[in-house]
Amino acid sequence: MTLPAPEEKARVVREMFDRIAPSYDAMNVLMTGGLDRIWRRRLIRACRIQAGDLVVDLGCGTGDLIELAARAGGRPVGVDPAGGMLAIARQRGMGATVVQGDAAAIPLADGSVQVVISAFALRNFLAIPPVFAEAARVLAPCGRLALLEVAEPRIALIRALHGFYFRRVVPAIGGLFSDREAYRYLPESTSYLPVPEELCAMLAAAGFTRIQRVSLGAGAVQLLSAELAPASAGTSATDARARTSGEEPASAGGGQ
Repeated sequence: MTLPAPEEKARVVREMFDRIAPSYDAMNVLMTGGLDRIWRRRLIRACRIQAGDLVVDLGCGTGDLIELAARAGGRPVGVDPAGGMLAIARQRGMGATVVQGDAAAIPLADGSVQVVISAFALRNFLAIPPVFAEAARVLAPCGRLALLEVAEPRIALIRALHGFYFRRVVPAIGGLFSDREAYRYLPESTSYLPVPEELCAMLAAAGFTRIQRVSLGAGAVQLLSAELAPASAGTSATDARARTSGEEPASAGGGQ
């Protein structure tokens, strides 16, 4: 399929997620065999939510991640452009605030947030660096960030099997149970993602340090975590690459 032009991407993605909102959670479970739930719990552990922390979920969708954040003791706020997704998030009855809006324009004050999280949304943003910069703006010094996103396995055989499943099987399943065009967009949208080293460099450029990248799902998923540097400190892309050199591979089952 042809991906939307930059000037159309926000509208196309918003309308697509509005269409698939009713089946979104069930499709995630079906496509991943339930592993997406394990990966989200792994993200929550990575950002070390403390009781009372203000937690912002960028691209919160139907609210499954902010529900986990609330259970961990945080005070979650969800931001998403798709009203249909937010309607389902509000039905969860968890008392979290959800706002229709742009991840590059978070409606919160500078330094007011302890944790920023996001799951499988980076490739849907218009541009990634402005989102990282906005996350750094709202985070307090030493605030934590954790992100889940798809990735490409490094082992050739696994990469080939994953590519066939992602580009052939997933759209077919989407056509049967939801929206075929939306689930054709899902694998094609990976072209919006920079390679892992560039993602880590973007985080460093936005002011993050202690950047780590962990492979999950046999390399098909990546978990990025970082801390905002103290106000008096700085970092660099070189520092980011050094901190990610000890990447931790994980099994297809992700974290425990």
